[in-house]
Amino acid sequence: MEERRRLGRGLAALLGDMAEPETMNEQAKVGSKHVPIDLIHPNPRNPRRHFGEEDLADLAQSIREKGVVQPILVRSAPGRVNHFEIIAGERRWRASQRAGHHEIPVIVRDVSDKEALELAIIENVQRADLDPIEEAVGYEQLIADFGYTQQDLGQVIGKSRSHVANTLRLLKLPETVKEHLRRGELTAGHARALVTATDPASLAEKIVTQGLTVRDAEALAQSPAAGETPKPAKAKKAKDADTIALEKTLSDLLGLWVAIDHKADGTGRLEIKYRTLDQLDDLVRRLKVG
Repeated sequence: MEERRRLGRGLAALLGDMAEPETMNEQAKVGSKHVPIDLIHPNPRNPRRHFGEEDLADLAQSIREKGVVQPILVRSAPGRVNHFEIIAGERRWRASQRAGHHEIPVIVRDVSDKEALELAIIENVQRADLDPIEEAVGYEQLIADFGYTQQDLGQVIGKSRSHVANTLRLLKLPETVKEHLRRGELTAGHARALVTATDPASLAEKIVTQGLTVRDAEALAQSPAAGETPKPAKAKKAKDADTIALEKTLSDLLGLWVAIDHKADGTGRLEIKYRTLDQLDDLVRRLKVG
């Protein structure tokens, strides 16, 4: 655990060098150099796979007018003398090519294959450059290759454990739903609601064609599938007024659905339902404070 935390701070320090363009302008005076674009190569393990045409065109026009304000982060390309591999900044590199530039400012770091992948994933996540599926694949790579727990990973990238867990769950969705996410037709909120749905692909199509909100998606995912006959509810014994009042009190206090099943012998069961891991984390924090 301590080793990973130290690593996380080290990565954060490297990324801190790239935090803001204004800061980078000062650092570029002493820490960067210009390298021919044809000597720079993309990282084949970069989690980011999709680069929007319109976005690249806009950035290329900005580079034509103002140049590359923020140098890209690179390392020496394995097995290639005087060549470099991109750690972070592939979008700027691609846009510079479109702008007709022959050189690009870079900051060279001496990092291992593992650190290069970690930096690529973390930098993209912090800049919100990844679509939800790319983000999930990046998390999965870090966990599988480097043994991160969800909690460790959340600390390193500055996200909650529940965010990491919810993002990873998106990988369970059908490919058609993932494609809607990649194209930006569904948000991560829509997708999280579909993970437990009976037929997520059909519901996704309905959400996209009708322009439904995340709340609508959650309601659809919790309703019976189309054409499916709901199972008849079991007859329940009517609850007394005191039990109903206590349920309401607890529900208002927790902000969650609460049910109390009180038996004649004095025993019973307390049921609390949550809809997201964020709600569960919040409940755990409340109980710890109590």
